[in-house]
Amino acid sequence: MLVAEKPAGLLSVPGRLPENKDCLVTRLQVDYPDALTVHRLDMATSGLMVFARGAEAHRTLSKAFADRRVSKRYIAMVAGRLEGQGEVDLPLITDWPNRPRQMVDHEIGKPSLTRWRVLEAGGGTTRVELEPVTGRSHQLRVHMMAIGHPIVGDVFYAPADIEALSPRLLLHAERLSLPHPVNGEVMDFRSPAPF
Repeated sequence: MLVAEKPAGLLSVPGRLPENKDCLVTRLQVDYPDALTVHRLDMATSGLMVFARGAEAHRTLSKAFADRRVSKRYIAMVAGRLEGQGEVDLPLITDWPNRPRQMVDHEIGKPSLTRWRVLEAGGGTTRVELEPVTGRSHQLRVHMMAIGHPIVGDVFYAPADIEALSPRLLLHAERLSLPHPVNGEVMDFRSPAPF
């Protein structure tokens, strides 16, 4: 397997349009032609991603994600003051007229759970650690917005004044723990947030 650090602004996988072919997996495949995508990060999110080396490793790693044997932790700067820790348990679904946006939908949304813990607060923002228990698209972004604390720099979910506080989304995949695809040993990778 490969563990790589994706910069903010780079796609995880190729987009449909020719101008969106540059992405982390195609860059890795220059040196590792057998690299396969196991999971994704939003283009605006930076941080750690794991890639399988070959089909067998891909099956094993994909199963580890499906069985929730992979632990992910993110660092985010959110608007306003949060205290302590908590959970956001709100079902999510694609907002089809406004794709790729997602939204809370209590009737047909898929179950989605995020745990959060305050690391530091001050100056109108709070630095939090986020743990996505489920892995829905835009889950962390929508959940923080839904509880009134959108992520700073979020062009989709933050009000204009909160978006304008940073030229990028302040969300970083800081920690990734998962079983090695061959020997099953739990491996822990860390990448300090660049903000």
